[in-house]
Amino acid sequence: MKPIQLFDTASSTYTYVLFDPFSLDAVIIDPVDTQITRDLAVLREKGLRLVWALETHAHADHITSAGQLAELAGAKTTAPAESGISTASVLLKDGDTLDFGGETIRALLTPGHTAGSMCFVWRDHVFTGDTLLINGCGRTDFQSGSAAELYHSLTEVLFKLPDATKVWPGHDYQGKSCSSIGREKTSNARVAGKTQAEFIAIMEALHLPPPKRMDEAVPANLHLGLRHDAPVPHALVQRDADGYAGDISVTLAHQWWQAGEAVLVDVRTDAERAWVGLVPDAVGIAWKQWPGMSANNQFDQALLAAVPAGKKVVLLCRSGVRSIAAAKRATELGLLAYNILEGFEGDPNDHGQRGQRGGWRFNGLPWRQS
Repeated sequence: MKPIQLFDTASSTYTYVLFDPFSLDAVIIDPVDTQITRDLAVLREKGLRLVWALETHAHADHITSAGQLAELAGAKTTAPAESGISTASVLLKDGDTLDFGGETIRALLTPGHTAGSMCFVWRDHVFTGDTLLINGCGRTDFQSGSAAELYHSLTEVLFKLPDATKVWPGHDYQGKSCSSIGREKTSNARVAGKTQAEFIAIMEALHLPPPKRMDEAVPANLHLGLRHDAPVPHALVQRDADGYAGDISVTLAHQWWQAGEAVLVDVRTDAERAWVGLVPDAVGIAWKQWPGMSANNQFDQALLAAVPAGKKVVLLCRSGVRSIAAAKRATELGLLAYNILEGFEGDPNDHGQRGQRGGWRFNGLPWRQS
């Protein structure tokens, strides 16, 4: 059984989808934010349920969509414990395994390209990220890279796998899609037959330009692609938006709600509300629709029942991904719909605090009227 291999031309990134053919539980490895519509379409067409979104490391050349996939498809996010991606649901250590249906994928810690680089073994396949490329390897000159560590990861970890193990790299720039451990062990131009000293000399002589998007991508990827560059949690802000009435700050939403002008709708799941916390007086209507799916009749009916004629509806979720999609759907239903900027996590200094009256303080504002 082969993985589904997908390619992003802009960053030359390979994304992989693996699944159990019986339960249809699936895993995605190294998804790209600009390809989320494509990836969701693949899952939908094959009837797959995304269980895990895996990162091989904190990428410097593209932004991951792992955070969005957690929001839109219900996946749990994972990342290497040493990668600095502390926002992932599960931080993996060497040898850890993840189950999806009757299948298992195993993590191999392979530092060198970055200190937190990891490869994943599934059946007779290995997904090598930027650690091992076809006839090459990842660079080691930034993000705590180490040529000595990469040499050890290649020769003492990956090359110890059976020769027939199929190699699926995180990138390729020459139109190649797959190799094998045996082939790379004997013919990889950078490492095959080289001593550690020779390998280090090769890596130090590369003098590659920095990735074009590094300054943008790395900080975003440390937050699984859900990065808020301009937080405005306590300003009376309203911004135009495409497909719905606009994006508003939590302060403006609170003002409208207190004045009786708007209904607050929380589109997080019941489980999230129970675990992270409730926003008192918000109407809980979970958004479970993926982009491109037909209308979710249950959501439509509940939303129309919750919003009286003449009132605005303001929608929130954890980070602002689902609430934007829900605002667009609410607009299609004829409602005047707004998305709350940056969601439940918009202000990391305030969210999750309980007010003196026992009401949940959403971004520092008690949503119960006194």
